[in-house]
Amino acid sequence: MASAAEGDVGTVAELARVLRWGLEELSLNKLATSLGASEQALRLIISIFMGYPLAMFFRRYLFFKDSYLIHLFHTFTGLSIAYFNFGHQLYHSVLCVVLQFLILRLMGRTITAVLATYCFQMVYLLAGYYYTATGNYDIKWTMPHCVLTLKLIGLAVDYFDGGKDQNSLSSEQQKYAIRGVPSLLEVAGFSYFYGAFLVGPQFSMNHYMKLVQGQLTDIPGKIPNSTIPALRRLSLGLVYLVGYTLLSPHITEDYLLTEDYENHPFWFRCVYMLLWGKFVLYKYVTCWLVTEGVCILTGLGFNAFDERGKAKWDACANMKVWLFETTPRFSGTIASFNINTNAWVARYFFKRLKFLGNKELSQGLSLFFLALWHGLHSGYLVCFQMEFLIVIVEKQAASLIQESPTLRNLASITVLQPLYYLMQQTIHWLFMGYSMTAFCLFTWDKWFKVYKSIYFLGHVFFLSLLFILPYVHKAMVPRKEKLKKMG
Repeated sequence: MASAAEGDVGTVAELARVLRWGLEELSLNKLATSLGASEQALRLIISIFMGYPLAMFFRRYLFFKDSYLIHLFHTFTGLSIAYFNFGHQLYHSVLCVVLQFLILRLMGRTITAVLATYCFQMVYLLAGYYYTATGNYDIKWTMPHCVLTLKLIGLAVDYFDGGKDQNSLSSEQQKYAIRGVPSLLEVAGFSYFYGAFLVGPQFSMNHYMKLVQGQLTDIPGKIPNSTIPALRRLSLGLVYLVGYTLLSPHITEDYLLTEDYENHPFWFRCVYMLLWGKFVLYKYVTCWLVTEGVCILTGLGFNAFDERGKAKWDACANMKVWLFETTPRFSGTIASFNINTNAWVARYFFKRLKFLGNKELSQGLSLFFLALWHGLHSGYLVCFQMEFLIVIVEKQAASLIQESPTLRNLASITVLQPLYYLMQQTIHWLFMGYSMTAFCLFTWDKWFKVYKSIYFLGHVFFLSLLFILPYVHKAMVPRKEKLKKMG
């Protein structure tokens, strides 16, 4: 009997050992290593794709149900995703959501509430950056928190606008102004919506409430007919994911810091930076396309109908893929990339600085805000400083070509159009890669080393044009063209 019992115990122990080994083999860490990624990156990808089954559940069981059930569902799933990715550090988001609700309730629709929100939410985010920052790109709680920060600031501003006379608001402000008083559950559901909690996109409280109330559908009274549009964005996201997965082992920012890169000819260093600058953005494109598909599937992506009566599903679009891939201009890339964040900054920051009376100053301060929002590393400031400089020079160049008869005629020669396009794209992506170098390498010792290896080409090129183009404009634009422009 004893030997039989011992045998059973031994069998159970062996089974437990095998199961434990199996679980270890199936661990996310080992799976991530086998895929050549970090465990945190794998958790992020899994969480983003989990949005699809959650959206299907919402469509099937909750779409026209009571609002409180929908808010609870969004809050619970969002918190679960936060815990899966960041563990107990989810308390950072919970604290900020609860305190934001208290700010709205205790301070009301006042400018004090808006300023308190801006200060508290931004200081909390920047403190998070300060205490968690490393010299590398890490996926940590501050990643979704930066998305949440903008969401809560926008909530405070819209709540403030809701207390104003409607006639004193612009049409855009009227659209987003919150007339009612949000409950804590509504604020939590808005904040933790699973389709946008981790990487965006941004959307307003009013738009979210339309989803909860069953209004975001192309077929009134029925579940939105959005499965096919959602799958299209998902499929496109998968194409970019495959492309990034295949290229990422071969084109990396780490190579920019190697002696091998420095020892190559100057032209090779520029070409590598150009290719890397185009490719490095694909990871962002992938995440935004996949999450956009989730938003479309739930109905949040519904954006009324076009002039032909066809439903539009681009309310949560963060990418204009065709424009992104084909535009030869920096302003085109800006207009096609991270659309909702750019729209947020325009709506809640840039346009609110109208009292300064200087568009360039407002734009510069908006880019400075964006740089801080991304983090405290000097590379972010350098990247957005380059964006500011490049956009100004691009506007000067476009104005020169448009107003100079000689250059306008030269630019209109059909047979030379492909050559012009190739030249523009080369300049465009070379200096996009130049700007992204600082963005992705973070610290000054890293990006300075790379910039030094190509002789600070981007700064020299665009600063030179900034001072030269006004003189060229003066020499090449006839006086009558200038008078016509003034008239």
